[in-house]
Amino acid sequence: MIRIKNALKEQIENHGIRTYPDECCGILLGKTEEDGTKVLAKLFITDNSRSRPEQYHRFEISPDDLLRAEQDARKEKLDVLGFYHSHPDHPARPSEYDRQHAFPFYSYIIVSITGSKPDDFTCWVLDEKTFQFDEEKIEFF
Repeated sequence: MIRIKNALKEQIENHGIRTYPDECCGILLGKTEEDGTKVLAKLFITDNSRSRPEQYHRFEISPDDLLRAEQDARKEKLDVLGFYHSHPDHPARPSEYDRQHAFPFYSYIIVSITGSKPDDFTCWVLDEKTFQFDEEKIEFF
């Protein structure tokens, strides 16, 4: 399970609206509690570094942005919990591309932006045995 403040959910949705009809992306920073619950504390908002014609259906976070996010997390005694991105005019479900580029230990938030408005908001974790995504429960607070 991942716990997310409503304000952070709104930041992700607003990022998706600003970049629509292209995909937005960013990095999730927070802590994992002893029971395995992830608590999102902060977003590291990034630009989609994918080449311009591909940004409408693919995202990429640059290695420099990931390094800066890891440094920022370390300063604040946080961890990189995962990543988020939008699916413009598509469901908030992982694509095959998403699956092929995922790591089992991260959370992957996907927000569907339909007609430049936020729609569905989901989170996924890649199962390390089956290499398929399982939906991760979200608790908003």
